[in-house]
Formats: sequence, C-alpha cells, structure tokens
Amino acid sequence: MPKNSKVVKRELDDEVIESVKDLLSNEDSADDAFKKSELMVDDQEEKDVDVEEGSDVEDERPAWNSKLQYILAQVGFSVGLGNVWRFPYLCQKNGGGAYLVPYLILLLIIGIPLFFLELAVGQRIRRGSIGVWNYISPKLGGIGFASCVVCFFVALYYNVIIGWSLFYFSQSFQHPLPWDQCPLVKNTSHTFVEPECEKSSATTYYWYREALNISSSLSESGGLNWKMTICLLAAWVMVCLAMIKGIQSSGKIMYFSSLFPYVVLLCFLIRGLLLNGSVDGIRHMFTPKLEIMLEPKVWREAATQVFFALGLGFGGVIAFSSYNKRDNNCHFDAVLVSFINFFTSVLATLVVFAVLGFKANIINEKCVIQNSEKILKLLKIGNLSQDMIPHHINFSSITAEDYNLVYDIIQKVKEEEFDSLGLKSCQIEDELNKAVQGTGLAFIAFTEAMTHFPASPFWSVMFFLMLVNLGLGSMFGTIEGIITPIVDTFKVRKEILTVICCLVAFFIGLIFVQRSGNYFVTMFDDYSATLPLLIVVILENIAVTRIYGIDKFMEDLKDMLGFSPSQYYYYMWKYVSPLVLLCLLVASIVQMGLSPPGYNAWIEDTATEEFHSYPTWGMIVCISLMVLAVLPVPIVFMVRRCNLIDDTSGSLASVSYKRGRIIKEPVNLEGDNTSLIHGKSPSEVPSPNFGKNIYRKQTGSPTLDTAPNGRYGIGYLMADMPDMPESDL
Repeated sequence: MPKNSKVVKRELDDEVIESVKDLLSNEDSADDAFKKSELMVDDQEEKDVDVEEGSDVEDERPAWNSKLQYILAQVGFSVGLGNVWRFPYLCQKNGGGAYLVPYLILLLIIGIPLFFLELAVGQRIRRGSIGVWNYISPKLGGIGFASCVVCFFVALYYNVIIGWSLFYFSQSFQHPLPWDQCPLVKNTSHTFVEPECEKSSATTYYWYREALNISSSLSESGGLNWKMTICLLAAWVMVCLAMIKGIQSSGKIMYFSSLFPYVVLLCFLIRGLLLNGSVDGIRHMFTPKLEIMLEPKVWREAATQVFFALGLGFGGVIAFSSYNKRDNNCHFDAVLVSFINFFTSVLATLVVFAVLGFKANIINEKCVIQNSEKILKLLKIGNLSQDMIPHHINFSSITAEDYNLVYDIIQKVKEEEFDSLGLKSCQIEDELNKAVQGTGLAFIAFTEAMTHFPASPFWSVMFFLMLVNLGLGSMFGTIEGIITPIVDTFKVRKEILTVICCLVAFFIGLIFVQRSGNYFVTMFDDYSATLPLLIVVILENIAVTRIYGIDKFMEDLKDMLGFSPSQYYYYMWKYVSPLVLLCLLVASIVQMGLSPPGYNAWIEDTATEEFHSYPTWGMIVCISLMVLAVLPVPIVFMVRRCNLIDDTSGSLASVSYKRGRIIKEPVNLEGDNTSLIHGKSPSEVPSPNFGKNIYRKQTGSPTLDTAPNGRYGIGYLMADMPDMPESDL
C-alpha cells in the first residue's frame, strides 16, 4: 500500500452517519465537506493488504486466524455422526459399492453447487443467514429465521446424543467393560442372569436399561434419568464455553475436534484389518448389487444423504463463510470440503464393516459350535445316520465350511422333516445383512464388537471420544447458525446471547433425558428438519437465481474470485438443482405419507422392540415441528408485503461516512430504497462493486456517535465514480 494512503487513513478518525433526508436538507454543508475532502482510490489488492494488516475496514467483523482453521471448521460442521452411522447403513442397504455411483452423481448435481452457493453468499454479503436473505430480498427474509429455528430444533436433540456418548465415554475406564456380560441377580435362594438381558444381549440390555432406563411408550414419561441429565448439562457447558467468544474460541478447538476423529478412524481401520473376519465385512460391503441401483428409492436416499451430509440450509455454512475475506476462493473450499466429506464417509464405512465383519465371524463361530452339538445329539439318538456325515468331518474342531457342507447334506436327505430338526444355517452374510444404523450401530453393534478387542477399554475410550468430537464439530456450526444471524441483525452481545441460548436449550432438552426421551429424539430427528430444510434450500436457490439474478450473481463471483466460475454452475443453479430439489421434496412428502408415523418402543417383558403409532398429541407435536420451522417464511413475507411494521429508521437508506469511506446501507423496504438515493428505478441500480475503495479525508468535521450498521447490519462500498454528481448524495 502506498505510504500516503496510510497517512491519510490514520487521519480519518471522525465518523459521521446521517440519513439521506438530513444530508439533502444540509446539501450545502455536505457539499463543502465534500469539496474539502481528499480523494484516494486504492485497488482491490491494496484493500486486501489493509485487511490483513488489521486496520479498520468497512466491516469490523471477526476473521479466521488462518485458512486451515476455516477449512477445519467447515469440515467439522459437515462431517458428523451421520457419516459414521448413517452412510454405511445406506451403502449396505442400497447395493453396496453400487450406491457410491448415485451418491457421487448427486454430489455433483446438488451437493457441490448448493454448498458453493451458500459459501459464496455468506462471503459476499458477510452476514449470517438472516442478514444474507434480507439483503437479497426482504420479502424472503424469513428464510434466515427458518434456518435459525431448524438449527435450534436440531441442536436440542443433537446435544443429547453427545451426552449419551459422554456417558459411555465415562464408563469405558474399567475392565471388563460394563456391557461385556449380563448382570447377575441375587435373591434369597439362588443367583440367576437378568431375564431382560438373557433374552436380548449384554450390550442391548446396557443401552436400554442401564444407560437410558427406557420406558415402554412415549406417553409413559417415567421422570428424569439423572445420569443422562448430568451428561446433557456437561455437553451444553462444553458447547457454551467453546462458542462464547465466537470463532475466536471455537476456531482453536477445531484443530482438535476436527482432526482427532480421523486419527481414531485410521487407528480403528488398521486394527480392524488385523482382526479375523474383517475382510469378509469389507468384501460384503463393496460387492456391487447393480440391480438395486436402478430403484428410485436408492436415488432418493442418496440425495437426502448428500443434502444433510453437507449441512445445507442450516445457516452454519453461511455463518462460517461470512468471516472470510471477500477475495477468498470459496469455489476451491466448496469442492475440497465436499470431497473430504465423501472420503470420510467411505473411510467410516470401511471401519464399520471391518469391525462388523469381525463381529459376524465371532457370532458365526458360536452358531457353528451350537449347531454342531445339536447334530451330535441327533446322531446319538438315531434321528440322523452316521453314513450321511463325510468321513473327514471332526465335530470337535469343525470349521464353518465343513459345517455348511454337513448342513446342506442333511437338508437334502431329510428334506421333509428338516424343519423339525432345529438346525440353523450359519452364514456370515446373513449376519452382515442385518442392517443397523444410528444408535443401534454406535451403542449396541459397535460396542459389542469392541468387547472382543484386546485392550477393549482403550478402544472404547477412543471410539466414544471420537463420537463426542464429531458431535461437537457439528454442534459448533449449528449454534453458529443461530448466534451469528441474531448478533448481526439485532446487535446483541454474543457472549450473553450464547449463554442464554445454551441455558434455554438445556432446559427444553430435559424432555430428551426422561425415561421416554429416546422416543422424542426419534420424533425430532424424523420431523423437525427434513422437509423444512428442503423448503429452505429451494427458496435459497430461487432467491439467488430469480430474485437477485443469476447473471448478477455470476458477476459478483467473478469480482470476488478474480475469475469467472464455470458455466456448469450457472446451469446447475438455474435449472438442474431446483428441479432435483423439488423432486426430492415431493418424494419425501410421499414417503412421509406412506410411512405410518410412529416409533420403535422397547418392551421390557419380551426384551424386543415393538412398533407403536404416535398418540394424537404426538401427531400434533410432529406437525407443529414442521409448521413452526417454515412459519417464518410466510410471516416475514406478509409483514414486508403489507408494510405491517413501521421502520423506525425512516423510509430512506442511511449513508455512512466511516473512516473516510462512503458506505451505502440499504434498508430494503418496499419500493427499493436505492432508487431513492440515485433517482433510478430498482432495475437500474448497479450491483455492489468491491473492486475499488474510496477513502475520503474529512477536514473539520465534528465527531459524532456512530449509528448501527443499518436495519439489517449490511453495508457495501459504493462503486468508484470519478465524476460523482451532487444528486447522487
């Protein structure tokens, strides 16, 4: 930057903010001040240097300490628990390796383009979700509020899952692990195994009875589970302390919370590959079933997973991006984070099925031993002839292959009475085909597998610490999607708002730590986010491409990035992505209508899950969650459309002289206010140009208090105009 520029900028200490009406009424004095000012034009490169040197710029906004910190924050937000326990389940269920094909196609069609769009608008406007969509179209300002509501709903139950992980983490520092064996019950006469555990398994019993102490229905509250209440409180305290200073505090934690899960996954992968049967699990996982790939359901579920894996519509992506410099290459960020997310899902899938293959091998060995004993008994009592058993078979050390050979022979010879013999086919594939996801995978299947690991407490500690970190990374982005828009819009202190938000969320979250709390988690997970977020992202796409203008947006991207983005994005944003999103919305509504609304309740007497329909009040809650999430959109539209709220700042925009720069701050009321400033129609108003800055040295101007940054807290520099007429001000 030239020396004289720095001298001029150091002298620009006075800030004057007046409304346009006041400026027009004092045109002569304003003109005198204008004539006394010195004009200096700095190019974009000098502006960036100025930002980096920490001098005051038009937007005194916190910034990331480094590009790495920002990338880790976006990765931490997008890579969450779903990558570990949802993606492997979908991959197994929908054709194994063949599922990766529709997933990658949809990642390119809706994932990367929409992720790029959110990164770009956040970086371009430098506000949270409320400010961004108010800026683009005040009538669609409800999009930002809807994102905040969805973020709040998701944060309520997502932190409960972190609390569950904290509980298991705290119980992992003992050998043997507490879920290793069924507990014994003593009475006056004898000792016996807990019946509920004996009917299910040790890990299943520990999850439902020891951890959740679950009730038998949604209507049966059962009171608070004090252990989980303490864990939920601990989870919210962790989130609050990490977020209280915004990205200054959470950004530093990202180095650990985002990187540690990869260390654990790699350790689990190496350890898993050394276990007996792990290769069977991985082979089963990636054996493509091409016929399944053609089913519409596979594409719907792949699109849904792409959509939620990147955190689209939550506002967290926009919030994180708003702390970037305006010339940051957000296109590179979008592609990088999207593929990191994808490869993380594949890595997690390898780990999960390596471990599940090991578990299936152990269960299969037990099956072979038990059924071999049955065959020996049948041979002794004469139900089976010794002649049908091959001579090389040794039942004392029989292998799975030998057992299946004997099983097939008996099935052919005793075809009519085979069912009465009670023999089972012991196939590893049958065990691997038992698809599990979510809490069933993390807290039951995976924990059971880890009990067979050497040094099982160590691996248990690592696994649940990984889950905590994955959850926290996503929670930081979710809370940022609430805090940043509110701070930008209402100018409240971030520290106070963060504490209040976490306290309110904790007390509302107590419904999730009742004995029936797991059923409420299922309800919120199914109904609070899916449809509302789809609607939000569709409206985001329409706002940018139709309201703001796709051509204008592409020009803004060229100005920010320094190069023109590929025309691929033009066609994706304008035509393909909206169409795919609408199809996904319709398919989700149809799927929701065809699936009976309900939940799987744990029945203590039978130690099994049983499907229950939601009671009437439960259905009202489900519908209310969806309605409340999208309600801000029509409300804000009607308020803006009918001018129901009087704007206290007047009908005209305000103009700020801040550090010598002219900053236009649009209020965006009905009848585009910029037209009142420039005397132009809305269509003639030029888009903001960040290419050059105008610095003005004000001489003799009094020091005045600085007003807030406009109604929505959004400002941009006026374009460089060498011969600016008086009418422009």
